[in-house]
Amino acid sequence: MQIPMVDLGIQYRQLQVDIDLAIAGVLASTQFILGPQGKAFEEEIAEYLGVRHAIGVASGTDALLLALRAAGLGKGDEIITTAFTFIATAEAISAVGATPVFVDIDAQTFNIDVQEVERAITSKTKAILPVHLFGQPADLAPLKALCDSRGLLLIEDCAQSCGARYGDRMTGSWGDLGCFSFFPSKNLGCFGDGGLIATDNDAFAEEIRVLRNHGSRERYHHHVIGVNSRLDELQAAILRVKLQHLDRFNQQRYDNAQLYSRLLTALGIEVPFEDRRGIHVYHQYTLLTDQREVVQKSLMAAGIASAIYYPIPLHRQEVFLDICQDVSLPISELTATRVISLPIYPELTHTQIEQVVTTIAGSL
Repeated sequence: MQIPMVDLGIQYRQLQVDIDLAIAGVLASTQFILGPQGKAFEEEIAEYLGVRHAIGVASGTDALLLALRAAGLGKGDEIITTAFTFIATAEAISAVGATPVFVDIDAQTFNIDVQEVERAITSKTKAILPVHLFGQPADLAPLKALCDSRGLLLIEDCAQSCGARYGDRMTGSWGDLGCFSFFPSKNLGCFGDGGLIATDNDAFAEEIRVLRNHGSRERYHHHVIGVNSRLDELQAAILRVKLQHLDRFNQQRYDNAQLYSRLLTALGIEVPFEDRRGIHVYHQYTLLTDQREVVQKSLMAAGIASAIYYPIPLHRQEVFLDICQDVSLPISELTATRVISLPIYPELTHTQIEQVVTTIAGSL
């Protein structure tokens, strides 16, 4: 039985009637950019997240870039973030001219360590940018308190955490800005690239709307250099359909993760840790093992996908070596050698999970 990391076809077939109708409606309208579907989606997801504003953009990376630009961050500024994540987080920081300052992670949650963040603050620090890695919220309450006490911005990278909660609030609603990705494999994914920025700050929201549309408030009038980064109407229509099912899909992911953990714990495997401060939505199911290569080869031979997120921490990437020559992050470095992610998606069956676990058991 072939088991992929994610099977997007199953979800499409479940929602096909509604998605096809939504797409047909956009095609019939011939309004493809900044139309009623995008506006409706922004309103619906803003209500879902519990924020005043939600602004659709072309990708999760653009969400980070435009959030940083709207906040006025740039050359000479330092932004503290994690080294154990996808490069887009630090890439956006560098792209606006600021300097990413990498700190180590918590060994259990893989999220940014708040104590390490506090130690890294300097007079140049202007923001903290945590990533809610694999769907588990970072420790937002102390991060928020730290930002408030030091006059820093809190910008959340929610690319992997759509629908996750910390306390009684959604990720993306704690910070000054929250950045989301709708890449097809995300918990809420469209059929191409897409992203969104959430904020309660009216000024930030207005600036993002201008920046995403060529720096224009009024057609052919431009007050800043902006970009072309709009969430198109087709993607917005698809996301409106999927948003109605997001909590159900996330619960299915969670239930599948719990089954994995029960079965793998019996094998002595280090399964994902839940800190219980919030709700983990399991964008990835990532365990730790010292026998990763053996496990991965066994899974591959059985036709079962797996992935390494992430094999090289950002402070060890070639592009950042010039600013990280003296940076040592032992937990990130060790974790990168031990992580392996297993297939996880709402429609994954118990039989498939049992097959994955049986295959792992046979490799140990």
